[in-house]
Amino acid sequence: MLSILLSSLLQVVTPHDWASYVDPLIGTDYVGNTYPGAQVPFGMVQLSPDNGLPGWDRIAGYFHPDSTIAGFSHTHLSGTGAGDLYDISFLPVTLPEHRAPQPLGVHSRFSHSEETAQAGYYGVRLSDYDIRVELTATPRCGIQRYTFPANGHQRQVILNLAKATNWDATVSTGLTQVDDRTVEGWRFSDGWARGQRVWFRTRFSQRIESIRTDSMELKNGKWGLVAHINFTTDAPQELLVATALSPTGLEGARRNLETEAPDNDFDRYRRDARQQWNKELGHIEVEGGTMSERRSFYTALYHACLAPTLFCDTDGSYMGPDHKVHQAKGWENYSTFSLWDTYRAAHPLYCLICPERADHMARSLLAFTEENGRLPVWNMWASETDMMIGYHAASVLAEAVAKGVTSISARRALDACLPTARMDSYRGIGLYRKLGYVPYNVTEPTLNDDWALSRTLEYAYDDGCIASLAKMAGDRQTEREFDRRAKSYRNVYNPSTTFMQPRQSDGTFQPDFRPETYTPHICESNAWHYMWSAQHDAKGLIRLVGRRRFEAKLDSFFTTGAEGQKDLPIFSTGMIGQYAHGNEPSHHVVYFYNFLNRWNTTQRRAHQIMRSFYNDTPAGLCGNEDCGQMSAWLVFSAMGFYPFNPVSASYELGLPLFSKIILHLPSGRSLTITTNTTNPGQHPATSVHLNGRKLHQPRISHSQLLKGGTLSFD
Repeated sequence: MLSILLSSLLQVVTPHDWASYVDPLIGTDYVGNTYPGAQVPFGMVQLSPDNGLPGWDRIAGYFHPDSTIAGFSHTHLSGTGAGDLYDISFLPVTLPEHRAPQPLGVHSRFSHSEETAQAGYYGVRLSDYDIRVELTATPRCGIQRYTFPANGHQRQVILNLAKATNWDATVSTGLTQVDDRTVEGWRFSDGWARGQRVWFRTRFSQRIESIRTDSMELKNGKWGLVAHINFTTDAPQELLVATALSPTGLEGARRNLETEAPDNDFDRYRRDARQQWNKELGHIEVEGGTMSERRSFYTALYHACLAPTLFCDTDGSYMGPDHKVHQAKGWENYSTFSLWDTYRAAHPLYCLICPERADHMARSLLAFTEENGRLPVWNMWASETDMMIGYHAASVLAEAVAKGVTSISARRALDACLPTARMDSYRGIGLYRKLGYVPYNVTEPTLNDDWALSRTLEYAYDDGCIASLAKMAGDRQTEREFDRRAKSYRNVYNPSTTFMQPRQSDGTFQPDFRPETYTPHICESNAWHYMWSAQHDAKGLIRLVGRRRFEAKLDSFFTTGAEGQKDLPIFSTGMIGQYAHGNEPSHHVVYFYNFLNRWNTTQRRAHQIMRSFYNDTPAGLCGNEDCGQMSAWLVFSAMGFYPFNPVSASYELGLPLFSKIILHLPSGRSLTITTNTTNPGQHPATSVHLNGRKLHQPRISHSQLLKGGTLSFD
C-alpha cells in the first residue's frame, strides 16, 4: 500500500520530460539554417559543431548532408541567412591530424549514426580520431567532454581563434596561459556584426603538458592565433573543457566561469540544461496529434526560445553600441534581435509565456536606442547590422506596454521611438515624411538596398505602433500625426492594378508592372506578398480595395501559380500559389479571412500550412528559422490563435492542431484549449466558447487569455 502511494506521489510531482520531444536536427537541412548544438533558453552560448566550409547552406555552421566537423564554436545564429559569429572554436584530435586545404583545414569525418542532438546536449564521435565529443551549456558557458581513445597517440586540443567563414572576418586575437589548467584570451571580428568583441576563459580538467601557437594570416593582412594544446597520453581518457564568454573583458569571463561552471561535473550541467528546457517548454502542454506533430511542435517552441540571446555578465555588465560598458540593474540585457522577422509572432509569444523576459528584452531595446541614438533595426553583440527594413523595435516596445509586461512607461517608449521616426537623413524616412511614400527612383547614401515599396509599408505599420504608444501616453497631437502616417500604405495602392505598386518621386507608378515579378523595389518578395502588409489597419485595407475585390484577390493569392518563375529566389519557399510561407511577409495573411467572415477558410489554410511545411525531419522547415519567427508561427497556430497585429493585444482565431492544449500562464492560472475536430477541410469548427460563453467574433483579447479557464472549439 505504501509503495503504491509513493509511486502515485512521484507521478504527481515528477515533471513531464517535454524536452524528449525536441529534435535540434530539425531545420539543419534544406533551407532552415539551424544549428544542432547545446544551448539553454536564450543563452549567450550556442556551442555547436561547424562543418568547416562556407556557403549559404552552412550559414549556421552546420549542414546535415555534410560529413565533416572542423570545430566546435561557441556562438551561432539560428536560421538568419547571415553568416557570422562562430567564435572560440575547439577541436580535439590525436596526432597526426587530418588536414585538408583551406577553408576546411584540420577536420574529422563523422556519421549521423553516431550523433545525438537533444535540448541542451549534443554528442558525436569524430571517426578519424575515435574521439567522443559531448557538449552542454550554461547561460554564459560552454561545457565540452572529450573521451580520447586509449591508443597511445598524442592528445591535442586545437583552439583556433583565427578561423573565420562566410561573412565573419577575424581582426585580432590574443591568448594567455593563466596556470597549468587555464587559458584566457579574446577574438575580435568585423563581419555582419561590426566591431564584435568576445573575451573568454577556459579551464581544462587535466594539466596542460605544453602549448604551441601558430599564426594564420587574416583578411586584414594581420595574423591570428591557432593554439595546439597538448595533454599527456597516460592521463584519464575523459577531458572536460569549460569555457566562459564575456562581452566586456577578461575579468567578466573569469567571473562568469567561476559563477556558472565552478567544477568539472559535466553530467550535472547537462541535467541542469535539460531542466531549464523542461521549465521553458512546460509552459505549453499538448495532447493528441501524432508523434511527428508533437515533435514538430516542441521543437518549434525550442527554436523560438533560442533568441534573443543573453548579453551581459553575471553582474549585469554589458557592452553597449557606444563601446562603453554599461550596467543592467534589476534586468538582464539581451541581443540578437531579428526584428523584421520576430516582431510578428516570436515577441508576442514571449509576452504570453515569459513576460519577465519580454520586459528585459524591451528594456534591452530601449537601452540600445539610448546608447546608439536611434532604434535598433537588427542588432547583435553591441553592433547595429542595419539588416532589413523598418524600425520594428517600435512594435516590440508598443506591444510590451499594451500588454502590460513591462514597467517602461508609454511616454518613455514613445520618446525613444520618435527621434528615429523623424530622421530625415536616414533610410528614406525623410522622403517618406515628405511624399507619404519612399520613391524608388531616388538614391540616398543610407538606403543601401532600394526596397522602396516595402519600406513604405513597413514604416506605415511602425507608425501605427507609435500612434498606439502616443494614445497610451495621452499625447493626442502625436497620436494624430502618426495615425495619419500609418495610413501611408494607401499612397502606394494603385487602383488601376489593384496592387501596392512602387512609385517615382513625381507620383507616377512603376510602368510595366507585374505583381509576380521580384524587383529591387520589394524586399525579398513580390507585390503579391506585400499586398497585405497593413496588419495595423486590416479593415481600412479591405475598404481601400473594396470588399468583393479584396476577397477575390485573397483567394487568388493562394491559387495563382508562379508562371514563368521556374527559378524562384531562395526566400520564396513553402509556396501555395503566390503565398510564400518560407518568408515572413506572408505569415499573417491566412488570418485575413477572419475579417471577411470566412473563419472556416482561415482554419483550412492554417492547417494546410502546418501540415505541409513543418515536419520532424532535418528538412522540416520550409524557410529560414529567422531567430524563432518561423517556429513561433507554428506554436501560435497550433494553439488555435495568432497575433495578427501584436500591438492590438488581440489574437485571430484559427483551429488548434491538437485535441487538448494547456497553456500555463505566468500568473499561475492556466487556459485549457480543446477541440473536437482537427480536420477543418472536412469538419471545421463552427463556434468557440470561452468559459462557456460563445464568442461572436473569431478573435480573443490578450486580457481574456490571461484570465485562464477553457477555450473550446466546437
